Amino acid sequence: YTDVSEISVSRYLRRFKLNHPDKNKQQYWKTFLENHRDYISAMDFFTVPTVNFNILYVFFIIDHSSRKLIHFNVTSHPYAKWVMQQMRDAFPYDRAPKYLIMDRDSIFSEDLKTFLKEKLGVTPKVTSYRSPWQNGIAERFILSVRSELTNNVIIFNENHLRRLLQEYVEYYNHDRCHLS
Repeated sequence: YTDVSEISVSRYLRRFKLNHPDKNKQQYWKTFLENHRDYISAMDFFTVPTVNFNILYVFFIIDHSSRKLIHFNVTSHPYAKWVMQQMRDAFPYDRAPKYLIMDRDSIFSEDLKTFLKEKLGVTPKVTSYRSPWQNGIAERFILSVRSELTNNVIIFNENHLRRLLQEYVEYYNHDRCHLS
């Protein structure tokens, strides 16, 4: 038994990939995103504690191609019917994306997935278990909101958070740089 260096393994992997018979048939994740970027959005929730230690839930939908927030709302009690109404508000008049990435949250139930398919014509794409990197743009937005807003302000109530988020979304969509 001998140890093989990482350089040797990478050299042989590179040769194998170049000579692989199915090389031209593979579609890489980057290629998929480039081909479908205009048709992908993502949705998720994140929590914000208030001054009274209540938990508020922020729901948002973000577009992959422009990295702009399409819709957001705040509630203290999220449930599937509320999310369905948020989807109706976010995508009126057949403006829904082709694909919608979501995580395995219990709020994103089978009823919601059926609603997306039948009423909006959206194909829901559920990320793998414990794989937040598969919804990276949404997760990055959550990190931005937390580091630039909610970690620096004490939230009083739902209306206060909604007003602050409205101002932040204006900044995020119109003034903030979205280079990757």
